[in-house]
Amino acid sequence: MRDAAQIVAEFDASVNNLPQPNTASIRKLRRDLSQRLSNEDPEYVFRVAWESISTSSRRWVAYELIVNHKETYLRLNDDIIEELGHGIDIWHAVDAFARILAGPAWRDGLIHDETVYAWANSEDRWWRRAALVSTVALNMRTYGGTGDTRRTLTVCRKLVADHDDMVAKALSWALRELVWHDAEAVARFLKEQQNVLATRVKREVRNKLETGLKNRSGSRRH
Repeated sequence: MRDAAQIVAEFDASVNNLPQPNTASIRKLRRDLSQRLSNEDPEYVFRVAWESISTSSRRWVAYELIVNHKETYLRLNDDIIEELGHGIDIWHAVDAFARILAGPAWRDGLIHDETVYAWANSEDRWWRRAALVSTVALNMRTYGGTGDTRRTLTVCRKLVADHDDMVAKALSWALRELVWHDAEAVARFLKEQQNVLATRVKREVRNKLETGLKNRSGSRRH
């Protein structure tokens, strides 16, 4: 294979040539690249991923390259995950990191509980959000989640009084995703923490419990 920088440059050029560079069309190109990388060793896949992170605003592409190369994915550990998350400083980068990479790695035992719990205690709002969004993979069925009340609520309790908007939105998301597996536990949590939870969290989670939707208007957006 050629130099990782050249591979990424060619991928970015293909993206730029798309008539409609939306997520679906870019993901098709990512699948093609994953196929090209399928027989490469993890070190090379990591180099391509790192190059993509350092030169592109589409971190999710790099994360998907890793999770779709089994040998590379299984090399993930606490240190590598945190390195791959370095520089997450906007909500969509955080959510890509946590939902695509960190959450599944946590679910599959590649990183430890204490690592995610430490993110929840971080002074950086984005790492606190990452801790909450990482619980989504534990519970979202389309991501292989089978439900994990204990770990989800452990993270939520650490951030229950955090009213930073980016954190509160993620707390709502984490609790709403757990509703599918353990609505009773979420209802208890809501009752126990009602005096400290942000109003947004109480409203959205209560709506989810009562109607199955985030908003009574019918929106399912996070």
